[in-house]
Amino acid sequence: MSVGTSSAPGARDVSRPPAPRYGDLAELGITPDDLPDGLVVADEHGHVVCFNAAAERITAVSAAEAFGQRLEKALPLEDLDGRRWWQLTDPYGGLAIRVRQPERNLLLPGGREVLVSVQYVRTEPTGPVRRVVVSLRDTEARRRTERSHAELIATVAHELRSPLTSVKGFTATLLAKWERFTDDQKRLMLETVDADADRVTRLIAELLDISRIDSGRLEVRRQPVDIGAAVGRHIQAYVAAGQPADRFMLRLQQPLPDLWADPDKIDQVLSNLLENAVRHGEGTVTIDVTPTASPREGEGAGTSVTVSDEGSGIPEESMNRVFTRFWRGSKRGGTGLGLYIVKGIVEAHGGTITVGRAQGGGAEFRFTLPVAAPAFEFDLPRSVK
Repeated sequence: MSVGTSSAPGARDVSRPPAPRYGDLAELGITPDDLPDGLVVADEHGHVVCFNAAAERITAVSAAEAFGQRLEKALPLEDLDGRRWWQLTDPYGGLAIRVRQPERNLLLPGGREVLVSVQYVRTEPTGPVRRVVVSLRDTEARRRTERSHAELIATVAHELRSPLTSVKGFTATLLAKWERFTDDQKRLMLETVDADADRVTRLIAELLDISRIDSGRLEVRRQPVDIGAAVGRHIQAYVAAGQPADRFMLRLQQPLPDLWADPDKIDQVLSNLLENAVRHGEGTVTIDVTPTASPREGEGAGTSVTVSDEGSGIPEESMNRVFTRFWRGSKRGGTGLGLYIVKGIVEAHGGTITVGRAQGGGAEFRFTLPVAAPAFEFDLPRSVK
C-alpha cells in the first residue's frame, strides 16, 4: 500500500527528496512480524486481516486462530471497570470525525493488563472506516518501574519516620519540661536532635540524587581534585571519631595525573565506599590510588581508586545486584541506596566502577575516572601557575 500527497502544479519542492512512503517498508524487507509491538488490523467489515507475532506473544492467541475472526472476538478487550471495549467505543459506527483512540490500559481475558492504542483509517475525512489498526504493548516494564518507585517511596518514608519521631519527641519534651533537666541532659537531647536532623538531610539528598540520576540531570562541576588528599581527609575523620589509625592503609602510586572532577561528589563516593568497608568489613581497610588508562577508549590517562577490606566479602551470587537500589547485603541498616548513587556519580564523570573479592578475602570496590578537563577554559592567576 502506498500513501502520498498531491499539490498544485508547479508547487513541488524539488530542493528536498520525496518523503518515504509506507510501501517502501516492503522494499526494505520489513514485515509486521518485525515490529516490537503487537499489531492487529481489521478490515472495513471488522474482520482481522493482520495479527503479528508480537500480538500472538502478548495475547497468547495464535494468528491462525485470530485471522478472519471478528475484531471483538479475536481481541476481547475490557476496560478496568469490566466494560467491553469494542461495544463501548463502536469503531465502525461511532463519530465520523474520529481518527484514533489514545493509549490506555485495558484487560485481556484472564485479567492481564495491556496498553492499547487504536487508529481509524478512512479514505476521506468523514467517510466510513476502512481499517482499524490496533497497537498492543506489554505493561510489565512499566509495572517494574512503578514498583521500583513505590519501593523507593516506602523505604524513604520508613527511614524518615524514625529520626523525625526522635526530633519531635525530644523537642516536645524540652519545650514542656525545660526547667526539670540539667544542662548535661539538655545538651544530650539537643545533640540527638542535631544528629537526627543530619540524618533526615542525608536522606533527602539521596532522594534528590536518585531523581537526578534517573532523569539524566546529575550535574558535574569539574575542578582540580587531589584524590590522595581527599582520601586522607576521610581517614582522619574516622580516626578522630574513634577508629584506630592502624586500621587504614593508604597507598599512593606517584606520579598521579591531574584529575578534574566534582570534589563534592567524589567526596560522596569515597565516604560511601569507606563507610561500607568500616561498617561491614573487618581488618585493615586498604585504599590504593593509582594512575591507569582512561575508561574512555582513546582518551589516555585516568585515575583508579580501590577500597578493600579483610571481611567475609560479598557472596558471588550477589555481585550483580550490589549497585541496584535497596541492596543491603546480609546486614540490615541504611536505605540500600548508597551504592546505586555511587555508580551514578562515577558514570556521570565518564568513569566505571566494579566490585570483586579482595586478596584478603573481603570486598573490593574499584572505580576509575578519566582525567577529563573543565567544560570551560580560563587563565590561572600567576600565583597558582
